[in-house]
Amino acid sequence: MTPQARREDLISAALELFGSRPPEDVSVDDVVARADVSRPLFYRYFASIRELRVAALRSVTDGLIDRLAQRAEGTRTERLRSAVRAFLDVAAEHRAGYVALLRSGSVVATSETNAIVDEVRNRAVEVILADAGITDPAPLLLATLRCWTAVVEGTLLTWLQDGDLPAVELDAWLVDQLLAMLEVTARHEPRGGES
Repeated sequence: MTPQARREDLISAALELFGSRPPEDVSVDDVVARADVSRPLFYRYFASIRELRVAALRSVTDGLIDRLAQRAEGTRTERLRSAVRAFLDVAAEHRAGYVALLRSGSVVATSETNAIVDEVRNRAVEVILADAGITDPAPLLLATLRCWTAVVEGTLLTWLQDGDLPAVELDAWLVDQLLAMLEVTARHEPRGGES
């Protein structure tokens, strides 16, 4: 196995474990057992379990950013729903890691992981603006889009932790939230979307 493939194998093992328990509960011994490698081999690729957690969470967010960049077919609303579904799919696939990453007080939530989350938020805003053809957004529009990403994250946490929200309705509901927010913003921003 190449060094890159071995590193990815360790990350995959960690992500599998994160699917069933919070990342802070996963140890080096758990990862090496899942990957069927020795502890010394683990330390050849990662200095600590913390470094592996960050790399694993980075791989999740990189995958999400890649999926956000893919253009779905259909109307602007349909494309936006597709982007929201990407969030839902990735969050569900990596449930424990995603919850730990966004939950305040988690040992996984550090300045480094917060910066990773911010990349996803910023990319989501960029995708929406690019899809609308807006290159110079008005401050109120930018604030609206950033607030909406917080709504999406809060909704996903509620969905993942409580399980009370029906997943099949979440993408439409979240897109309707954004459309309503944009309508209010347009009433308060006479210059329109661009400054």
